[in-house]
Order: sequence, then C-alpha cells, then structure tokens
Amino acid sequence: MPYPRPFRGWRVVAGAFAVTFVGFGSAYTFSAFVEALQHDFAASRGSVALVFSLAGFLYFGLGIVSGPLADRWGSRRLAVIGMLLTGAGLAAASAAQSLAQVYLAYGLGVGLGVGCAYVPAVGAVQRWFARRRGLASGLAVSGIGVGTLAMPPLASGLINALGWRDAYLALGVLAAMAGAGMALLIENDPRARGLGPDGDALDLQAPSATPPGATVRQAVRTRAFAGLYAACLIGSFGAFIPFVHLVPYALDHGVAPASAVLLLGAIGVGSTAGRFFLGSLADRMGRDAALLAMFMGMALALAVWAVAAGPWSLAAFALLYGVFYGGWVAVLPAVVMDRFGGRHVSGIIGVLYTSVAFGTLIGPSAAGFAFDLSHSYTLPILASIIANLAAAAILAAPVSRGGVRGLRSAARQGEPS
Repeated sequence: MPYPRPFRGWRVVAGAFAVTFVGFGSAYTFSAFVEALQHDFAASRGSVALVFSLAGFLYFGLGIVSGPLADRWGSRRLAVIGMLLTGAGLAAASAAQSLAQVYLAYGLGVGLGVGCAYVPAVGAVQRWFARRRGLASGLAVSGIGVGTLAMPPLASGLINALGWRDAYLALGVLAAMAGAGMALLIENDPRARGLGPDGDALDLQAPSATPPGATVRQAVRTRAFAGLYAACLIGSFGAFIPFVHLVPYALDHGVAPASAVLLLGAIGVGSTAGRFFLGSLADRMGRDAALLAMFMGMALALAVWAVAAGPWSLAAFALLYGVFYGGWVAVLPAVVMDRFGGRHVSGIIGVLYTSVAFGTLIGPSAAGFAFDLSHSYTLPILASIIANLAAAAILAAPVSRGGVRGLRSAARQGEPS
C-alpha cells in the first residue's frame, strides 16, 4: 500500500525557513563585525551601528513593495532574487574601503535582498495553512532563530581565520547558493495545485480562485490595522538593539570575545523555541492575546538585561529575550491573516512591516550614539522596556481591534468589506 504523500505546504515552509535562516542569519552576524569595523575605519560605535540600522530599515520597509509584487508575480521569484542580492551585498562589503562604502554594500545589498525575500516567503506560508497557521508560520520564521544561533559563531570563526573581509565574502557565497537554491521550494498558493489550506480538498463551488479577504487599501483604513501598526512601530524601537549591541555590551563588561558572540546564539536558541512552541500555543490560546503577551515578555527580558553584567546573567537575558522575540515574529503574520484574510496578505504584511523598518532605523543607531555620549547602555535599555510596554498597552486597547469582525466576515464570504 503506497504511503500518502506529505502535504506540499511543508515544502513551502522549508523554503521559507531557509530564506529566513540565510537572510537574517547573515544580517545578524553584524554584531561580530562591529569591533573590526570600528578599528579599521576609526569609527564610533553609533556610526558603525548605523550600518545595521540602514539594512534593517530596508529589509523591513521594502515589504511594502515586495509584498504586493509577490501577490502579483508569485513569491518564489522574489525570494530567489532577494537571496542573490543578499549574497552580492555581503560580497561587496568585503571590498569596502570606507565606512560609507559599507553603508552602500551591506546596507543596500543585505537590506534590499532580505527585503525582497522575507515578506513574500512568509506571506506564501500563510496561504497554505489555516488550522495550523500559527505552527507553520512559527516554523518558517524559526529560520531567523536558527540562523541567529549558527551564523554569528560561524562569522566569528571566519573573521579569526580569514579576516573580516574574506569572512564577508564567504558569507556572501553561502547566501547566494544555499538561500537562492532553497527558495525554489516556495510556491504562492495551494489552489494552483488543486488543494485547499492544510491539504484539504479544494472547494470547487467557490465563486473565485482568488483567496478571500480584504484588499490592502481596505485593510490599512481600519482601526485594527492602525493598532497593529502603532504597536509594532513603538515596540520595534527597542526590539533590535540587542542584535547590534549585546556583544559590545558584553565585551565592555569583561566577557571573553568567544563567549560574547555566543550570546547571540543564545538569542537564537530562545528565538527558535519561541517561534516553534509559542506559535503553536498561539493557535490554542488565541493569536491576538499571544501577540500582546510577546510585547510584555520582551519588556520583562529587557528588564533582566538592565541589571545583567556577567556571562550567565547575560545568557539568561539572551535566552528569555529570544523566546518572546521569536514568538512576536512568528505570531504577527498569522494575526494579519486572521484579521484580513489571504487575498492580499503579502501586501498587507509589507505595509505593516514599514512600522518595524522605522523602529529598526532609529533604535540600534540611537542606542549607539547614546553610548558614545554616556558610555552606558542604561538609557537605551530603559527606553526599550518602556517602548514594549507601550506597544502592549496599544494592543490591549479596544480601539485597536475595531473593524476586525467585518473583515473576518468578508474573508469568510469571499467579498471585500
């Protein structure tokens, strides 16, 4: 008796996992390069941190373009192009002769590359699942956590063995080959395979092959979207500060370089667990409630960082922060799908992620410049705690949920609200 074939949606999840692993794993190696870039270009910590902020602004902000393009052209094409751009940007950074050239190579290359690939890949996963959407979304974006675990120690080893320039070149080759190759697994919509979400039989009586839900214009005019946008904008001011400044913070507190880099890996371990377990838990407890809990959890973890100094306390912070950060990234796309349907989910996610783009642009670089002035990270950490609590308060307010029922009804009926 032949074995049943696995649901093809899990192949899409595997492709999205690879894209997030390679793309964000490469981006989050940046902390391992901060000291070398400061030394070679005689730069301040704030000006070096701006490299990451520019890249982050682009890879989240570009979703407003790549999302609608994926809805129109298909997610696979955008994901492959994005991985090739990421590899090219890392390779170009290896040849930079000034910090301004690093801004252009890393900032534009990695920023545009991840921006092209991320939203299309994650958006495609949402269409392939309904009952297990939180789990599938969590598995897809757990590539970010695994990449954060694996890639910074790899980068550190390459820097020690080859120097930072050849390390960037090697990472660029890896991103282009592995990332683009695995992105070929991504497919846009199960309907093209004659399937419904979760592998269910396709409803042939459906009035249209177009997935139901709101258009981008309809979604962004609702109070539900405004609440999500405001929460993500405010919360993201502090969300990415650890990815740039945790290693320098640890070095400033006497932690050995090899152990300091492993702290990013600890964020990756926690993030992977958070994406997997909290994504699945969100399916049962309610994804709206889970999203609010993620912001509160990040605030709690940052409070631990505020009093941490030694390697063990910093590792505890990194693990805890990773869990809630990973849960936030996993649950957010599923909440968008729940509220607005799948008709233009990539485009809606893309618009929403512009909020994260502005937070990423300002947060890490502002923390670096604050350190340059005060030689302390106390103020940036406290500001990050307040930002996450404010984001949770916005999500808890009834006004942030306005208009959701109408759009859910439209999603079920296949008509715009």
